[in-house]
Amino acid sequence: MDDCGEIPGGEGRFEQERDAHPPRPVLQPMNRGARLPEHRTFRTGDPGQYPIRIGLIINPIAGMGGAVGLHGTDGNSYRRAADLGAAPIAGKRAARALRHLASSHPNLDMLTASGSMGEDAARNTGFDPETIPVRSEPTTSEDTKSAALAMKSAGVSLILFAGGDGTARDIVEAVGGEVPILGIPTGVKMHSAVFGTTPEAAGAMAARFVKSPGRIRILPREVLDAGGGPGGVAGFSVASVPYVRDLLQPGKAAASIGNDHHIDRLCAAFAADMAPDHLYILGPGTTTKRILDHLGLAGTTAGVDVVLNEESAAVDATESRLLELLRTGRPAVIVLGVIGGQGFLLGRGNQQISPAVIEQVGEENVLILAAEEKVRLLDPPVLRVDTGVEASRPVMLGYRRVHTAPGKSIVMKVVA
Repeated sequence: MDDCGEIPGGEGRFEQERDAHPPRPVLQPMNRGARLPEHRTFRTGDPGQYPIRIGLIINPIAGMGGAVGLHGTDGNSYRRAADLGAAPIAGKRAARALRHLASSHPNLDMLTASGSMGEDAARNTGFDPETIPVRSEPTTSEDTKSAALAMKSAGVSLILFAGGDGTARDIVEAVGGEVPILGIPTGVKMHSAVFGTTPEAAGAMAARFVKSPGRIRILPREVLDAGGGPGGVAGFSVASVPYVRDLLQPGKAAASIGNDHHIDRLCAAFAADMAPDHLYILGPGTTTKRILDHLGLAGTTAGVDVVLNEESAAVDATESRLLELLRTGRPAVIVLGVIGGQGFLLGRGNQQISPAVIEQVGEENVLILAAEEKVRLLDPPVLRVDTGVEASRPVMLGYRRVHTAPGKSIVMKVVA
């Protein structure tokens, strides 16, 4: 720890306190609905058997709602996303994982859903898959379940899928824990503990599994989806997932609230120090929502809100709305929270705050707020960004200050 700098656009200064050894609280899983089975390791084939067969499922509409302020594409939400100008991203993100897999296993035996549900991306990255016909247009969750069941019947050793929490839930509903699954993070929200930290990480895990399936531990992992109130998550099921430390993301978790007053005091101080004629872009989460509460403003726990002169300038803003506000030329500050258990700053439910938005604001004007216990319990102790295929270069990488209480901060490494 060392001295904090000025809050960008603020009047006050946080100075460092010297409590270097705070108590370590217990991290509680957000899931209340599913009980994890006992730890176990099981084999999925003879280590000398190669190639094995894997299944590939892509939810082609996953993630479309992110930049336009929608919180998923369940049901008919994708139509609204398209009307708002959203473009499909799932195939491009899946291709990032598949290229990594193809570099080590170009002749992999693959069974995939046809067309945009997997076949197109597989062929574009060099694979020659067998296909399962999909006749719906647009595709539905029932197509996902049907494809997963067909892959289970065909004896695949792993289902690699591209989507978000809803896609994971659909696949587990179809195959249970009998077939290992692994997610390429493609959705708007990805709270479940079944995804690679990035598409490349998912591809690397799949490659390791294909090379030595009998040597990779298969662990029970929570599949979570929206529930439990605005911005909350609830447990739905448990999947079997190949585990590679540092490549597989943890599930979303919430810290105990023993030191809750510290972060509340921090948010109160920040609200009081907001500079006039500055745009304050507040990312999703209960931490940033406290700033709105101290200002007496309504907002969204799951969305991105904007404050100007202590009044709401935008509620649940889209990427295009943020860029429109920034074109006014006003100084701006982005305030981000940290997802408990995962450490994500960007790319999990806040795709509206895109690299283009950060470029306009300036990385030096991005402020991170988080409860100290939340960041101290991250394993590994890093923060993460996964902003997508639209980024010409990674943003926010390096060492960043995390404000944890008035007068206190922790410097942490941010990785992609």
